[in-house]
Amino acid sequence: MPVRPVATGSDLRSALLPVALLPLFDDRFIASCDLIEEYVFRLALKVARDAGLEEALARGGAAADIASRAGLDAAPGPPLVDWLLRLLVERGAVARNGGEPGRFQALGPLPDLDPAEIERAQAAHDPAALPSYRLAALAAEGYPQVMRGAATGEAVLFSADRISAWSDYFSNQNPLYAISNQIGSRAVLARFPHPRGTVLEIGGGAGSGAMALLDGFAAAGATERIEAYRFTELSPLFLRRGQRALMARPDAPGRLSCGLLDIDRPFAKAGVEPGSLSVVYGVNTLHVARDLAFTLAEIRAALAPGGCLIASECVRPFPGRTVYVEFVFALLDSFRAPVLQPQWRPNGGFLTPEQWLAAFRAAGFAEPFVWPDIPRIRERYPALVAAAVGAVKP
Repeated sequence: MPVRPVATGSDLRSALLPVALLPLFDDRFIASCDLIEEYVFRLALKVARDAGLEEALARGGAAADIASRAGLDAAPGPPLVDWLLRLLVERGAVARNGGEPGRFQALGPLPDLDPAEIERAQAAHDPAALPSYRLAALAAEGYPQVMRGAATGEAVLFSADRISAWSDYFSNQNPLYAISNQIGSRAVLARFPHPRGTVLEIGGGAGSGAMALLDGFAAAGATERIEAYRFTELSPLFLRRGQRALMARPDAPGRLSCGLLDIDRPFAKAGVEPGSLSVVYGVNTLHVARDLAFTLAEIRAALAPGGCLIASECVRPFPGRTVYVEFVFALLDSFRAPVLQPQWRPNGGFLTPEQWLAAFRAAGFAEPFVWPDIPRIRERYPALVAAAVGAVKP
């Protein structure tokens, strides 16, 4: 099992978390987080052996050198090797070569730890979280192919026989994913900027984020504050699934609409009028923007004055630190290689709290926030990486 740097008991959580989020982070959820991190660590060890990294590590060096010695493709190989070895360094299975970031050295044979042992422990503890395990296992199967250039991450992860795995993963029944939907729902409810207004959801997937948000407003007696909810998604397959779920709601008629929207293209192409929205909302969507500066500019233009951008995101606690869900998404070219901004977008994937705040300011937003306060929490519990980030259009 992973060793935590500090205790994570109820007293500590009460001191670190806002009251609105405290019920989400109970002992059951924290234990599942510990288990999935250990599971991904063990999968990473297996991938490293299967890809020939153990022998290539013996001489040490940079990720590109190690990838080359292992016969991996020059494009996907080095960044994936870098991510895997950074995780193994964090877990004490590999050393920094000369103590330098970006250079790695074997400490000896890699530990041989069985991922199935942890999966069985999760099944006994809370089987509802197992969809996260299934998706991680599917990614692990594809790593060697992608690293050798024999397949793309998109082909590995989104083949037709794996869509059900994604639907199960992006579900409010999966606590390891549902936490993002719940934090986002509470953030929108707390920060809804106008007495009544329109919400645009971007990257809505199969609809679990929208369902959680609308259920949260209904439970708070605030349904009427949302005059219209526009659910959008880029994938036609996910859009159809989300539309089926949402349009069956009793509060759908006259309020909910569904359509295609690509966050990498002008929002006007999807019929979004400038200054027309109270909230632009997304769950684990903004970080995949090809050019985040462009997407933030489109969102700012679409919001009415005083309107809010609210994004529920996995947040990188410290620069360079791995986040376990990256094990899956790092296989995707789009995740690894966005347009970079040296000051606030230095790498693909997830952003740190400081990078999100700088990105919002650079895009002309005001009052940027990270909720809960990850910069304070991370010193005591760096594994807490789910947060809402956002800002206000002046």
